[in-house]
Amino acid sequence: MEVKPAKGSKNDTAVDNGETGHQKKPGEEKPCDEGVNDLPARLAEKEKEAAENYDRFLRASAEFDNYKKRVVRERIDLIKYGNESLIKDMLPIADSLDRALKHTIDTKDFDAFIKGLQLVQEQFLGCLKNHGVEGVETKGKDFDPNVHEAMLQVESEKYEENKIVEEFEKGYILKGRLLRPAKVSVSKCIKKGNDN
Repeated sequence: MEVKPAKGSKNDTAVDNGETGHQKKPGEEKPCDEGVNDLPARLAEKEKEAAENYDRFLRASAEFDNYKKRVVRERIDLIKYGNESLIKDMLPIADSLDRALKHTIDTKDFDAFIKGLQLVQEQFLGCLKNHGVEGVETKGKDFDPNVHEAMLQVESEKYEENKIVEEFEKGYILKGRLLRPAKVSVSKCIKKGNDN
């Protein structure tokens, strides 16, 4: 059945599709017809992609959990065994002290004992140096409150103002960080009284 266009209508080529009475222009497609047939295939593809992404997420999450556990374990080991190399280096010093003490029991030579202690001290300081520990310089140096702790002030004509006169306890620095300040005495100039 053919529908005639209304008078005054510009489109003379309108055609009735015969289903709903809707007129369709030539070349016009139904928008809902596009891809309707392949929807189940596209849905299955997207479901497969979502399952793969979820699987990747689960694997990444498990890997991250394993990484966190490994880091915690390594940190515990580092804290537990971090001083291992230092302690290994100190064992020969303990052996030297044992030998020195054994030697003092067997002999009455006090000079040899002192010499042995000096060797043990050198060995110990060498071990500290190998691990980045250095002594704080003191005698004759300017007092520095960052690395020195003043125990007392000494009036002196021999030293300039604020110079270190004596060291009571050695200070140490580990790789640039202060472990313990040196305990020292600091000079102060003698004030000359007025002759009034």
